[in-house]
Amino acid sequence: MNRTTLSLIAGTTALAAVTAVAALSTPSASGAPAPGAAAQLPVQRTGLLCPAPSVSDIADTTYTSFTPVTQGAPSSGKAQLQAAPEQSADGTDGTQQGKGKSGKKTTADQPALTPKAPGTPVTGDTSGADTPALIGTADGKFAPGWTVQETTEIAAGTGRGLQGVTCTPADTEFWFPGASTAASRTDYVHLTNPDDSAAVVDVELYGKNGAIKSPLGENLTVKPHSSEPILLSTLTDERQDDLTVHVSVRSGRVGATVQALDDKSGGDWLAAAADPAGSLVLPGIPKDATDVRLIAFTPGDADADLKIRLASPDGLITPAGNEELHVKSGMTTSADLGPLTRGEAGSLVLTPTDQSVPVVAALRVVRGKGANQETAFIPATAPVGARATAADNSAKNTTLALTAPTATAKVKVTASAGSDGGTAVSKTYTIKAGTTQDIDAPVPSGAKGTYALTIEPLTTTPLYASRTLTSTDPSGFTVQTLPNDRGLVSVPRTSEDLSILQK
Repeated sequence: MNRTTLSLIAGTTALAAVTAVAALSTPSASGAPAPGAAAQLPVQRTGLLCPAPSVSDIADTTYTSFTPVTQGAPSSGKAQLQAAPEQSADGTDGTQQGKGKSGKKTTADQPALTPKAPGTPVTGDTSGADTPALIGTADGKFAPGWTVQETTEIAAGTGRGLQGVTCTPADTEFWFPGASTAASRTDYVHLTNPDDSAAVVDVELYGKNGAIKSPLGENLTVKPHSSEPILLSTLTDERQDDLTVHVSVRSGRVGATVQALDDKSGGDWLAAAADPAGSLVLPGIPKDATDVRLIAFTPGDADADLKIRLASPDGLITPAGNEELHVKSGMTTSADLGPLTRGEAGSLVLTPTDQSVPVVAALRVVRGKGANQETAFIPATAPVGARATAADNSAKNTTLALTAPTATAKVKVTASAGSDGGTAVSKTYTIKAGTTQDIDAPVPSGAKGTYALTIEPLTTTPLYASRTLTSTDPSGFTVQTLPNDRGLVSVPRTSEDLSILQK
């Protein structure tokens, strides 16, 4: 596969969230009609943050950038990824003077990765332990639904296997059920600040007995245009298998992702879970999973009682011996579900047994056995909404899982042109109520290189999705959930009402 070389050009870039401004008129006393329904228009600017991929010298990382074709998008625009230097103890960064922390020449000296036109992905490679976090911006035609996938393969050592993460926008609050400070785990929370001013962040840890005192996690400063990986075991002396990490921003905003590495069973990125809610969906458990563990946490004052069901290809079923989960307020709770899927596609559906209490949750999933075990995470996620996008796919190593927990859904899936050639292809699927399907996703005609998959529901019923990538290693895998790609923004329609001038 021919790939261009990725540039990690150090520089300062400010990310801006998309803001849609519209003038709203008030209905007049004479009965003038209210403004119509909101229009869905393409966003004008998008920002993404990619964490530093690895501390391993034998890590090989690929970045894939893709923007789906969006009707009504501008005809011009640009997208770029730039280095966010890691801050050292003396306040300097690790990529100054073209050197990394180990003194090696960094990729800052390499040519730029230039995104192609919407509808065609572009890829870039880097290797080793010196690759910094990336700050990305896209505007104009590249902004609607811009998606960047970071995929890393590590042949040996702690966290060996396949690790993948979808680069995310900055925010002010994140929940990560499924982290750990166990002796076998090396977990980092990566904080990246895209803005011109410093961000002040708290990192809170919650274990099986509640909040863990951790003064070292308070008032953390992340400097402008920089990234800070924080080893969780440095924040507390307690060693717990299952933790919930809460990242809250006092000032500014950051991107946050947890890298969870295990000495024996590989590792992966743990993306932030969906916002606390009474009902949750965790889609796309691999059919050959050998062990599944559910980790849940409720931040409120009330306990939560959840009904556990598996959305299988044939409908919703209740796992024997794991019918319900009681989650105590402020405490991380876990349940071993074993080889839950037993050779079939599946997604976990959590609903309240009685009173609805907001909960966050994630799954730790293991494939393989013994020395060949590999781990990935599936956090609870939001529905696809209008559209979702997954970059960095191939015909042999990609599985797309679709779940319709409450009602039958129809969906169109489009495989883009390949990064090195090919023609886009679309197919339509029906996902029956209460089921999960590992669909036979389309492949571009004459595909060369990797391609993107775009999921567009054709019905209004909730649809959830995830994508699994596997590696040449028999058990190597990574799972990314696919919420809305933020390509469209609602802009209220307005109508002229001159009567307000008479008031």
